[in-house]
Amino acid sequence: MSSLEKNELVTSSVRWRMPSIHPEGRKFSVIALAITVGLWFGLHWSVLGWIMAGVTVWTAAFFRDPVRTTPSGQDLIIAPADGLVTAIATVPPPKELVEAGDMPPDPLIRVSIFMSVFDVHINRTPIAGTIRRVVYIAGKFLNADLDKASEDNERQHILVEGADGTKIAFTQIAGLVARRIVPWVKAGDTVVAGQRVGLIRFGSRVDVYLPSGTSSQVLLGQRTIAGETIVARIGVSELIEGVAQ
Repeated sequence: MSSLEKNELVTSSVRWRMPSIHPEGRKFSVIALAITVGLWFGLHWSVLGWIMAGVTVWTAAFFRDPVRTTPSGQDLIIAPADGLVTAIATVPPPKELVEAGDMPPDPLIRVSIFMSVFDVHINRTPIAGTIRRVVYIAGKFLNADLDKASEDNERQHILVEGADGTKIAFTQIAGLVARRIVPWVKAGDTVVAGQRVGLIRFGSRVDVYLPSGTSSQVLLGQRTIAGETIVARIGVSELIEGVAQ
């Protein structure tokens, strides 16, 4: 069988399916649905009932948990979040990780991915390896799209170390609407690339710090898909260009 025939055989079995609702969001969906039913049948407020019906659908959609197909490769860094690439800058790594001795103070390229309230908010690890540290910092709830949100907002740093010793940090940042960061991993856990590691409620940002000598393979204005989009290749410093169209 030729390689083309093999590919055709594989792709022919792929089917679209409705994303499930993550357990973290089911209680919110049930509460919204109960309020909707109460407005419709209890108080007979049809207008508010329709508004709450829309809120119920949005709540369920917010917590959707689609299946993702993660590319395999030792040198791949995968997007930890769905959203818009709003900043690519060379900055010092998180001071909390530097002070703990987990990372050197040398500046690294930081890729910032902004998640609107319409994006999937489940975050995934960019590489396979061991979670070395999880650091939560209480803070403000400024617009997550602002650069100073990385230093002022409530946030959580996650440091993962690959089998080859490469360490990659990524930061979940709460925003104007987001009021809680929910972690699903702890230090010492072993993860595979693209594994679910937590979520942020409701609208926020994730920063990923690329290792030294590595450049971004995504562009400003590009949309990423958590667990699927290749953000960078470890050790590849070739810059790419693109056109908005």
